[in-house]
Amino acid sequence: MVEYRERSGRSSTSVIALVLVAGLLIGGLATSFIFYMEIDGLNREISDLKSQVSNLWGQQNYTVQNITLYQNGTALRQLYESVKDSVVLVRGTVSNGSVQGSGFVYNFSGVMVVITNNHVVHGTTAVSVTFSDGNGYEAKVNGTDPYADLAVLTVNAPASEFKPLEIVGSSMLLVGDPVVAIGNPYGLVGSLTTGIVSALGRTITEEEYIGAYSIANIIQTSTPINPGNSGGPLLNFDGKVVGITTAIVADSQGLGFAVPSNTILKEIQSLIVNGGYEAHSYLGVSGRDMDYERAQDLGVNVTFGWWVASVVSGGPAATGGVRSNDIIIGINGTYVKSGDEMLSYLEEYTLPNQNVTLRIVRGTQLLDKQVLLGQRPSPP
Repeated sequence: MVEYRERSGRSSTSVIALVLVAGLLIGGLATSFIFYMEIDGLNREISDLKSQVSNLWGQQNYTVQNITLYQNGTALRQLYESVKDSVVLVRGTVSNGSVQGSGFVYNFSGVMVVITNNHVVHGTTAVSVTFSDGNGYEAKVNGTDPYADLAVLTVNAPASEFKPLEIVGSSMLLVGDPVVAIGNPYGLVGSLTTGIVSALGRTITEEEYIGAYSIANIIQTSTPINPGNSGGPLLNFDGKVVGITTAIVADSQGLGFAVPSNTILKEIQSLIVNGGYEAHSYLGVSGRDMDYERAQDLGVNVTFGWWVASVVSGGPAATGGVRSNDIIIGINGTYVKSGDEMLSYLEEYTLPNQNVTLRIVRGTQLLDKQVLLGQRPSPP
């Protein structure tokens, strides 16, 4: 019995061991099968994704575009190198000493001249021009226009000294356009400053040279301008002249003025050929800009335009029926909000002996007056 039991126990143990081994084998096989199925599924998904990407790739249209950032023409150092030899130092002898300013070379139909400001050479008994290479020569004032603060000089110098700048129209200038001024502030020859066009159509007055009359249609710029800059070129970023620096407001910061190139181009022939320019229109009124407070005082409902304080007896406006306390709000169908706009329109678009239609407010009336423009009297 004992032997029987021992053999039965060993047999049972062997059976259990076999069952465990079989279970492990079956479990391993099942696990491997499941793992295989998962890998196979992933492989199929990857294969499908590759196929979709391949199809998308084949459907794409690609456009290659080269984009170049172009900052208004050229680098400032290249601009300066291209124009510096065209800017000159202008010196003049006056009764109580000497004056100096700037100028630039211009080619007018094969005639090389230097353009500068009238106030730089006003009252001089002798004038000289010094080029960027340091060579100085005698110069002669060929023509002046105090009402535009322009002067043209002829210089007794070799042809090799003259490197003219190109003048382009200023009509396309907009507020915010970058500009460059090159001149000789305080005698510091060939100085460059930069800024923007900060306003257009301004009006300035140089009482010393033109009395109570004004210079209209002026460019206002943030480009720093100092004594000695006067007469130098105001350039766009292509190195082309768009104006000539002319004035500053004393004790201001970033407030300079330049005569626009349109005025230069309009007058240059007459300045060279005739020695002056006499085609400035004359209306014969004085006054100030309208505002809310003046409208209340006058009992009118218009707060813009040019209030006529007085009319020159026998002048163009008086002859055309304009009266004191009239308010000019338009010329030839062009709306004007201020004296700057009115005077700039007259300067750029009209000539003496031309008829214009002034739209005026007189009390509660809106009237149109025909005026035959005159010619400005000679400067005092």
